[in-house]
Amino acid sequence: MREILFYRTESDECPVEIFLDTLDSKQAQKVAWVMQVVEELEQVPTTYLKKLVNTKDIWEVRVQMGSNLFRFLGFFNQGRFIVLTNGFQKKHKRHLDLKLFSRNNENKII
Repeated sequence: MREILFYRTESDECPVEIFLDTLDSKQAQKVAWVMQVVEELEQVPTTYLKKLVNTKDIWEVRVQMGSNLFRFLGFFNQGRFIVLTNGFQKKHKRHLDLKLFSRNNENKII
């Protein structure tokens, strides 16, 4: 069993809590549920917890709610604790690429 901790700065600010305060109640509930899954399951599916490629030991807690993707980055401390340092809403790169493609090609006849 793991325990998720939130990093605090020397001035006692918590970037994860600041981000969580921007979410609506349903989004916050989904984040809480995913974090509980990460804490309780011995083998967590990569849908919810994944090591970032090309990093030494940075992990992300992954939350999807409809088209909204939320990420929380952190690291393992002593194997049992996950210290989350920040959270953010991920943008869909694929969706942006399709918008650019259609905008660049809207005046072309195929």
